[in-house]
Amino acid sequence: MTDKYQVFLISDSTGETLDRIFSSIQSQFSSFEYAKKEFVFIRTEQQIEKIIKERENIKNFIILYTIVDVNLSKFLSSICEKNQIPCFNVLGNLITSFSKILNQKAAHKPSAQHVLDKDYYKRIEAIQFTMSHDDGKKNVDIEQSDIILLGVSRTSKTPTSIYLANRGFKTMNIPLVLKQSIPKALEDKSEKFCVIGLFADPARLAEIRKTRVNINANIDLNLYTDVEKVREEVEESKKMFRKFKWPAIDVTRRSVEETAASIIKIYEIKKNK
Repeated sequence: MTDKYQVFLISDSTGETLDRIFSSIQSQFSSFEYAKKEFVFIRTEQQIEKIIKERENIKNFIILYTIVDVNLSKFLSSICEKNQIPCFNVLGNLITSFSKILNQKAAHKPSAQHVLDKDYYKRIEAIQFTMSHDDGKKNVDIEQSDIILLGVSRTSKTPTSIYLANRGFKTMNIPLVLKQSIPKALEDKSEKFCVIGLFADPARLAEIRKTRVNINANIDLNLYTDVEKVREEVEESKKMFRKFKWPAIDVTRRSVEETAASIIKIYEIKKNK
């Protein structure tokens, strides 16, 4: 029986690149048993110290990281050396290093991470679920969702949902429209689900709506793009988020990847409560 390793992935950004690199590495070792935890947007020494404290009493511990700040990178490397923690910047020869730690010979098999394993089918199922539950199309099976996104029109609900689905999360997104109710299940069991609100600057939303409006849509174009009406929509959505104590993310200046990284972090916190 092989030992199980605890792997911490530490990134100063969304962690997407690091996650992909680790996926490629672990696929080379058929008997590599591990539990993975991701830390994103790590940009201070205090954050790193807090992460290191989490590994107390954990055996077989490994850290991989992508940090562009030279001083912060050196700080992490130094604190890992002091605590005798295997720690690797992804620019190093990771497959060779893992081979030494695990005492296994790497397969050196190209594209080993693309095998049709359970994670692959989990992503496919998540994508199918997410596409069939886009823009409030379906909510009778709301309890099957991992994540539920709420927001007014053009707050990046769909692209964020698709991105999350590709990470294996069954994601439902529901548009918020003035004077229209949300699914009753959300109101009755608001704390049961991982619900996250998305909002953006009204002026920015109005501009996006003007450039991306569907001319065939059955809407009043003037109301749909009027800044004051958009402001009212956004404020009402924020009131709802506060009412049900749902975390909310301002997506005004965030990429889909950044928004998704924050959502995953919220999901993991709720899941581990």
